[in-house]
Amino acid sequence: MSGLGAAAGRPPRPARTRFGDRLFILLSRGSASLVVAVLGGVLVALALGALPALREFGPEFVWSDRWSPAKDLFGAAAPIYGTLVTSAIAMVIAVPLSFGIAIFLTELCPPPLRRPIGIAIELLAGIPSIIYGLWGFFVLAPIMQSTIQPALIATLGNLPGIGVLFKGAPYGVGMLTAGVVLAIMALPFITAVTRDVFATVPAMLREAAYGVGMTTWEVIRHIVIPHCRTGLVGGIMLGLGRALGETMAVTFVIGNSHRIAASLMAPATTISASIANEFTEATSPLYTASLIALGLVLSVITFFVLGLAKWMIQRSTFH
Repeated sequence: MSGLGAAAGRPPRPARTRFGDRLFILLSRGSASLVVAVLGGVLVALALGALPALREFGPEFVWSDRWSPAKDLFGAAAPIYGTLVTSAIAMVIAVPLSFGIAIFLTELCPPPLRRPIGIAIELLAGIPSIIYGLWGFFVLAPIMQSTIQPALIATLGNLPGIGVLFKGAPYGVGMLTAGVVLAIMALPFITAVTRDVFATVPAMLREAAYGVGMTTWEVIRHIVIPHCRTGLVGGIMLGLGRALGETMAVTFVIGNSHRIAASLMAPATTISASIANEFTEATSPLYTASLIALGLVLSVITFFVLGLAKWMIQRSTFH
């Protein structure tokens, strides 16, 4: 019986190895617990700091567009609206461009050019956001004011339905300009992830598709994209997270106006821009608490977006 047990069982590991395994497990658990503890601490700190504002205004704080520091009246609707609209504009612009660049790099680009173009795209991610803000304010905003916005007002502004989005004066700054800057900032992140997941498609699948007579577009549409949809969702959500939390670049070009307007040309504000602009000017405890409450709302929005991304990834995996 003992011989059978010795033959069937594994050889005993040295005590040094067992100690190393236990130490590795403890360090891994400690690292994971530390991340959860830090996240929980941030949320608790935000909730405690925002408590005076939440007590004063209640749930109305989320959907009220009042913002008058002189009267101690605060509402988060305008910053929330600006955050969501500018992020949506950024995704509408960045996602098709990123997919097009990734498809070109993986399917159509001559091999000698793939590395230089890929490096150039990745370098965009290393530019500080303050540089994007300065470029947006001094270069993009004047072009928007003199050329692009007047053209949009004269053409799309006259269409029924969507025309309301392109009405108003061409200020140069505004939600549309901020959305364009955010799109440029999100583009390298989405492109890098998309290019990498496109490169994971087995060459055998591509060759088989071309062998049965598929065109390049059909291979991309019916073979490459379905094979990579989980990674594509992750890349899009990475870019969306970049757009939702951006501060300095948006502060330069959005106009920093606490009002809700249907026109994309109108000045507005975002949660991050409001906090950056006004935190040092908060002269009352309620003012400070309201700004912290904006940070709490942004955290909730971010968690919702991440949860939605996780659900979409699981759904695409199951189907």
